[in-house]
Parts: sequence; C-alpha cells; structure tokens
Amino acid sequence: MLKTCQTTTVTAKQSDLTKLTADVLVLGLFKNTTAVPKSLAPLDRLTKGAITQLLKLGDFTGDANQISMLYAQANTAAQRLMLVGLGDKKAFKLDTLRQAAGAATRAADNIGLKHIALALHKTLTSPPDPQRVGQALAEGAIVGRYTYNDFLTQQNQNNRSPKTCRITLVDDDPATTRALRKGAALGTVLAQAQNLARHLGDTPANEIYPAVLARHAQAAARSAGLTCKVYDDKELARRNMNAILAVGSGSARKPRLIEITYTPAKEKKSPRTNNAPDVVLVGKAVTFDSGGLCIKPSASMDNMKYDKCGGCDVIAIMTACAQLKLPQRVVGLIPAVENLPSATCFRPGDIIRTYSGKTIEISNTDAEGRVILADALAYAATLKPKAILDIATLTGACVIALGQHNAGLFSNNDSLRHAIQNASQNAAEPVWHLPMGDLYLQQMKTKAADLKTTGGREGASCTAAAFLGQFVNQMPWAHIDVAAMADTTKELPYRTAGATGFGVRLILEYLLNL
Repeated sequence: MLKTCQTTTVTAKQSDLTKLTADVLVLGLFKNTTAVPKSLAPLDRLTKGAITQLLKLGDFTGDANQISMLYAQANTAAQRLMLVGLGDKKAFKLDTLRQAAGAATRAADNIGLKHIALALHKTLTSPPDPQRVGQALAEGAIVGRYTYNDFLTQQNQNNRSPKTCRITLVDDDPATTRALRKGAALGTVLAQAQNLARHLGDTPANEIYPAVLARHAQAAARSAGLTCKVYDDKELARRNMNAILAVGSGSARKPRLIEITYTPAKEKKSPRTNNAPDVVLVGKAVTFDSGGLCIKPSASMDNMKYDKCGGCDVIAIMTACAQLKLPQRVVGLIPAVENLPSATCFRPGDIIRTYSGKTIEISNTDAEGRVILADALAYAATLKPKAILDIATLTGACVIALGQHNAGLFSNNDSLRHAIQNASQNAAEPVWHLPMGDLYLQQMKTKAADLKTTGGREGASCTAAAFLGQFVNQMPWAHIDVAAMADTTKELPYRTAGATGFGVRLILEYLLNL
C-alpha cells in the first residue's frame, strides 16, 4: 500500500507559552495589529520586546499566511518564535487557523524542524469551540506537510524536511487543552485520509492503472479491517456492466469495479435483518483519460492522471470510516478504467446496454466518466441505501461555471443537499448547488437510444448530472463535480501543488453528522 513519506503526530499539552520546549512556537497575529495582544505579552517581555519591535518596524503586516521568524531568544523554552499572519480579523473563519497551521508546518519543514508547538488560537478574543480549533489545526498541519516526491532522487529532495514531525497544540487552560486534544485526534484521521487520496492521485498512470488501484484498495481495506471485493472484466461481463467495459475496451489494462464495505463493530456481532447500507459512496477512477477516439489536446493531457481522484477519495474515506468507528454501514464503489484509443476502443455512435438495462448512445468518447458511473450508480441503487453520493472529476463545464473556488453540487433530495452543504462549511471545502431538472434531461434525449452521453455545450455540467440521475432509481442521491477542485498547478503557502484530496473531509464531515 502506498504510504506518504511524512509521518506527523499531533497532540495537545497544557503549558504556559513561555515554558513549552519546542523547536519553534507558532503564534498568530491579525492584519494591522499594532500592539502585542495581552496573551502574548509575557513572551514579548522575555524576548525584550522583539515582537513589539517587529510590529513597529512594519516588517510583519499580518497578511494571511505571512511568516516571520524570531531567533536566539535565550529566555524562552522554545528555540524560535514564528509569527503567522491571520489576515483580516473581520474575515476570520476556522479555515484561517487551518491554513495558518499548514503555512507554519511547511515553513518549519523547509528548515528541518522536528517539533512544532502551535498556539495560533491564543490571540483570538472570541475563540470558536476549542475542539473544532484542535481539529482545524491538526488538519492544516498534516495536510500542509504533504509533498509528493516518490520519483525524486535523493539529491533532488529537500533533505532538510524531517520524515517524522511532532506537533503540539499548546494552551494553559486544562479544559481547553482536553478539547484541543480530542479535536486533534479527529483532525488527524481526516487529514491522513486526505493525504492518502492525494498520494494515490499524484501517482502517475504508468504506476497506477485499474488492477493496481484495486490492489491498493485491497491493501487499504485489509489494514483498516474492511472487506473488499474486486470485479475483473470477466465478472463485469457476467454482470452486464457493459458501460464500464466499453470505456475500458481500448486499453490492454482491463477495467475493475472495486467494492469496499465498512460494517460497524456492533453489526458484526449482531447483524441487522436489513442488510442495506446506510450510505453508498461512488468515486470515478479513470486512471488515465486520453479522451479515447475524441482525443484531448496534448497541452492538457499530462494531468489526466488526476481523472481518478474521485475514486482515490472514496478509498481514503472508507479507511477513515473504520478509524472513526462510525455507526453507519457504508459501501464504497470505485469503477476503475483507462480510456485509450485503439482498434478495440468504443466509438462515437456506439450504443451500449448498461447494467440498469437503459441504453446510451456514445456521442463523445471523452464523456467517459458519466458512462462508467451509470453502471456503478445503478448497482449502488440495487443495494437500497438511505443515500447515494458520487464524487467525480466529471465536466470541464463545471470549471468554467464555478472556477477553482467551488465544486458543483447536484441532488434529487433537498435534505441530502442541505446536509452536504452544512458539512461543506465545517470542512471548508465549498460546494455550490446547481440545477439538473427535466429541461436539462431533454438535451440528453436521442432517437436511437434511451439517452445520449452529451447534450451540447449549454449547461453541460447540468446535463451530465441529469444523465447520472437516470441511473439511481429515485434513491436519495447527490453528485459532487470536483473537476475544478481535485488538483491544482498553483502552490500555496499552506499546500503544495498537485492532487488536493478535495471532498475527503467534506464527505467524512457529512458521515460524522448523520
């Protein structure tokens, strides 16, 4: 099983800020702070006014995620003080702390620090729930430390970055410390799952193709105590999952359908009479998408390893379900294919009879994600869960509509939609609700089959969602289009470029809130 190169542990400790021993003590200040906050005054006195002087000189403005380091303070237990900007005080959110923690750990990694003490919350005059604070700080710190360097030779790696790092959340109040510790434990699980999804996503297509992704899923399931079934091309044919088979028909690397099941411990001891899962998660995993015969422009094709990110998310989420010991029974389905052109690939104009019995006419082989999801969603519906959620890098149209700021959210059920929107706010993984009604479905009609796979450029993310909705058999269902959010070429102070793992914390927050 793939493992990230960095190991990060997060805990909380009750201590006076001046007495905690660490390589660096990290403090937060808001933008345009002119006087040292009361909570940091003892540190300022011990450092002979070093923080005051920094503010007076204007070298530190407090802009979001700005870093300043103070050295050689013999009177403090910590060897260094790091100031991190928290931005505009009026715009403060929990994600402010999450990002600041990520920026701090990335900066500390660059100089090889192995023990980081975080007290970013100490300057807040009205701090949020300390358990939520602990969760956000742990998530930010662990996600911030992630980097993908599996293929870098030793001389090209950042050799100062420690393999193992210890993060301590520090507060002088015992009740707050206990709440921080509890939140950090939860945040650690969520962030580690997010990093697992990122690592799988960042791994190139020559290393991860359908059969290999299935092996990683099996290994992850074993380590978490989950059950995992893998259906190969012969089993897919036996089950009439012709849509998955069609998309994978051009590659010598045959498709797989991965099914991972999490069963709560109490149900293992006393199985329920109704074996239906509470939630089925479906993740699109096109391990490489050339576009098939409708081949993509070469300029964008090198990033098509990220077309598997929905499936990577689901694998990671399932491992976290076990770690969190959720009370719900959850099934994860990952249709995994490689979409390549060849003498055996599917073609525009082909008509496919899907697992559900519905027929679809292929109008563009680069609209392959919805084709494999048609079979996976129809199978999910036969399990009769209370809710089905799918996550997929589905449409470039969603990128055009929402930019790289929101994932598209589509649903046939208002209660489910509201639950996901609430989870989105807690996770700071934003979604925006978009329509998918009958008018969009009309664009997917064709005289030759029940549906066609594309309906023109107008409202293309909405027509894609309307297409998917025809395969869930009216079960409560939500579709999250993460085409804009699953990967990025932009490095940020708190996060490296590459796979983002977007959706992992969002869906786990949804499951935790059930």
